[in-house]
Amino acid sequence: RGPVDPVAQGSVAMKRRVLVVCSGNSARSQMAEALIRHEAGDMFEVSSAGTHPAQVRVEAVAVMRELDIDISSQRSKPLTEFEGQNFDFVITVCDKAREECPIFSGAPERLHWPFEDPAGFTETGEGRLHAFRKLRDRIHARVMVFLGEGAYGSSEGK
Repeated sequence: RGPVDPVAQGSVAMKRRVLVVCSGNSARSQMAEALIRHEAGDMFEVSSAGTHPAQVRVEAVAVMRELDIDISSQRSKPLTEFEGQNFDFVITVCDKAREECPIFSGAPERLHWPFEDPAGFTETGEGRLHAFRKLRDRIHARVMVFLGEGAYGSSEGK
């Protein structure tokens, strides 16, 4: 059998809840949230949060717009906003978030996708946008693997 068709599966099954976590909730987790939502349609209810939230980066908004995905209205949210909620998947996209992410009730599948911190990008202008594009494309590729595995990515401890 081939990979699960996320669109077909979403129409039959109840939506799975996904929380994507990074330190700032300003780029990596925002892009991952939008890409999962874009690629999976109604299969998931997706949110993102940060352990130390900062404003959504304009570069992230710009490079997502290039894919016709508008994240300009997304906001950075603290992890505390989701306390007490159940998720099927909690995906950390940086090492710091993995270390600081609390245990959620309901025993969600914990996945770790380590991506470089865009705050460390030293390029300016077009070079900086190029760095964000590369990050976006790496996140997009990982999202597609996640969805192609029937939404069971490589979990921690396996």
